[in-house]
Order: sequence, then C-alpha cells, then structure tokens
Amino acid sequence: MAAVNDARRWASPDAGAGLAQTPPNPGFTLEAQLSAHDLVRPWRRATLIASAIAAVELVALLLCLLVIVAKPLAHALQRHAQKVAASTPAPAHVRKEIKHRAAVPPPKPAVSRKQMKVLVLNGNGRTGVAHAEAVTLQALGYQIAGAADAKRHDYATSVVMYKTGFRAEGVRLAHDLHVSVVGPLDGLGPKALAGGQLAVIIGAR
Repeated sequence: MAAVNDARRWASPDAGAGLAQTPPNPGFTLEAQLSAHDLVRPWRRATLIASAIAAVELVALLLCLLVIVAKPLAHALQRHAQKVAASTPAPAHVRKEIKHRAAVPPPKPAVSRKQMKVLVLNGNGRTGVAHAEAVTLQALGYQIAGAADAKRHDYATSVVMYKTGFRAEGVRLAHDLHVSVVGPLDGLGPKALAGGQLAVIIGAR
C-alpha cells in the first residue's frame, strides 16, 4: 500500500496520458532576449554611419559638379551678354551722328603735292630724322620749305599742321605719312613756315 502511494506522489497529473511536464528554465529565456537586443543595436548603428557617409559623398559630388559647371556657365553668360549688347540698337542721336559722318566725303585737296611746301621739324631729338623725312616727302612730290629742330624734343607722336585754308592738303599729307594727328598751326606762326603751307613735327612714333 505504501509503495502505491509513493508512486502516485511522484507521478504527474498527466501520468495517465503518458506525458511528463518539464518546468521552464528562466536562464535560457533571459539569454535569448538579451541576444536579440544586442543583435539589433549594431545594425542600427551601422545604418546611421552608412547614411552619414553617403550624405558626405553626395555633398562632395555636388561641390565638384558646381566647380566644373560654374566656369563654362560664366563664360556662356558673358557671351550672351555681349551678343545682347551687340544686338541692341544705338540711340537715335548716335545713329544719326554716325550716318552724318559716313555721308560727309573726305576733303578734296585743291592744290597738288608739287605746289605744296612743307616745313619738317625734328620733335624727338634723334639726329637726322628731319632730313630723312624731307627726303621721303620729296620722293612723294612735295617741296621742302626747310628741315630743322622743333622748339621741343618731347613730342610723343608725329603731328601735321596746316595753314588756314589748307586743311584738305594737311589731311592728305597726314595720310601720306601715316600720321593720325592733324590740326591747324599751333605754336608756329605763318612766317615760321618759311613760305610753306604745311608743317610736320616728327615725334617719337
């Protein structure tokens, strides 16, 4: 009888069904929970780091594109501005002045070169330039009224001057000598021309 009671006491309520109940192990459950949490956290950190690196690379790429595109774009804008400026018509009064100048014919000399006397003056101080220019003028058909030194030797450019009434002949002389400055007598009196009508002062160029 005692043996039967001991057997019932050690048997589980489901012993009749042939199943034994095994109590859960709290240590295994806690270890499983901690392992899952530890596995998720590093992945989040890695994702944040990768996102930060991608953002830095994107900013660097945009800066490189800006440097590459900025210069050609600036040149294109400049060319466009120049085209717009060139295509913009000038004001009416400016167009009128240009048309007027184009319509005015160049002066026609009334006196031939053979009838003109030219005074040649050295205005740069280099020895012999006045006589050399006089030879050139004689070859062109001009008469030489004289060749001498000017009062000053600091003329930067050559100058052609004409007596009153001989502007057209002065312009022709300047064209013959490739001189761009032409004007009436300045600093020279008519008597200083020694009977001539024109004067050329030879400058440094």
